[in-house]
Amino acid sequence: MEGLTQRANQELEKMDLENFFSDEEEFAPAQEDQHMNEEPVQEDQQMNEDFAKVNIATEESFNDKHNQIRLYRMFYDDFFPYKLYFHWLNYDITPTKNFTHREFSFTLPNDIYIRFKSFENAELLKKEIERLQPIKMDIGAVYSVQPKYKKTVSEKAFKPKEKELVFDIDMTDYDEVRTCCSGGDICLLCWEFMTVAIKIVDRSLREDFGFKHIMWVYSGRRGVHCWVCDERARKLDNDSRKAIISFLDIIKGGAHVSRKVKLPYLLHPSLKRSFEVVEKHFKPLLIEKMGILDKEENWNKVLDIIPDAAVRDKLAEKWKDNYKCSANEKWDMLLKEEEKSDKKKKFKDLFVRDIMFQYCYPRLDVKVSTNINHLLKSPFCVHPKTLKVCVPIKPEECEHFDPINVPNLNTLRKEVLEFDQQQNTDAKLPDYKKTSLKPYIEYFDKFVKSLLSETIQSKR
Repeated sequence: MEGLTQRANQELEKMDLENFFSDEEEFAPAQEDQHMNEEPVQEDQQMNEDFAKVNIATEESFNDKHNQIRLYRMFYDDFFPYKLYFHWLNYDITPTKNFTHREFSFTLPNDIYIRFKSFENAELLKKEIERLQPIKMDIGAVYSVQPKYKKTVSEKAFKPKEKELVFDIDMTDYDEVRTCCSGGDICLLCWEFMTVAIKIVDRSLREDFGFKHIMWVYSGRRGVHCWVCDERARKLDNDSRKAIISFLDIIKGGAHVSRKVKLPYLLHPSLKRSFEVVEKHFKPLLIEKMGILDKEENWNKVLDIIPDAAVRDKLAEKWKDNYKCSANEKWDMLLKEEEKSDKKKKFKDLFVRDIMFQYCYPRLDVKVSTNINHLLKSPFCVHPKTLKVCVPIKPEECEHFDPINVPNLNTLRKEVLEFDQQQNTDAKLPDYKKTSLKPYIEYFDKFVKSLLSETIQSKR
């Protein structure tokens, strides 16, 4: 096995990958399939023409219309990593069904939404993106029939076959526990919730399920997405995806439920490992930054989780009377009361541990992960409200990721202009290398190469 990996890496090195992955070259011609030479159905052709006209006609209604249209055009012309993107979703060098049968979705200005687009190769995808100038792109499943021919076959014949195992973690799901922001707003204080989520979920996927090719992506505004790209993950059916989610998802119940986590006294090894992360972040994040015990309205939410009414009432009285008591002192009181309560009971209920899990553990959007045909925002697209690029995050460096300073279209334009003014550079130098987007594309490059290396190894 070690020999195969070595040979696969040697094969990749021989390919002159610096040029191979460069978006400056023309794309290689795609292999033809049975639909390649067919004319598009008349209805689809008319639909595409209409959408193209609408995209041009909406300039008057677009916020800061002329500037944003120019910025999007600049991004798609000079920054979007088309070749790397193609090799990622194709999992090979020449086009396969992983790409040709993949659904793409575009959102145009004025919320015009197009689904079931598909492309034979990267060049056709590039041309369509440059033509439509979408303000958002989503990626769907690989279907039994090319999605653009959906209307030509029966519903039974058009089925989702596979897709990456994906996760969506949104900061709005933490609104009941964070005190600094709400809704679509984020700051560096509450972003630590995303750091905890990445640490816990990434480690579980690798150590509990044995997945290797895992890419985390900033959503562009208030959350993170995870793409598990191993072949075994892509081929999971809906039931298998649900099983993985049920293993990871421990926060149950809606707004009306006070206690959303009730775990057994003896934890599964995976949860023991997760608790190490929770324990490390709980006090700095929740007690100090979020101040969940600073105000009565917030500490009452903590007290409501305690199952013993006598303990609840005792702590409520103590915390209210001792208004000068610090948050850390209040937390110590809670720990002592749990200890006293446990001594009196035959069956122990570690409610303090469960409070820590409830406030700190990842909150997953279950539907996104369990349905193969669910769409998810594409990496390297631009968030339409923030104009930030959806960049990949290195899980091992997630604590240092700064969502506030992620490259946006305005900063990219400014960085290129400043670079060109200050230096006499090689005209062939790609624009992304002149900007703060460079490390993110280089990381994506490395990730894609590891996927291709595995493909070559499996073919051998």
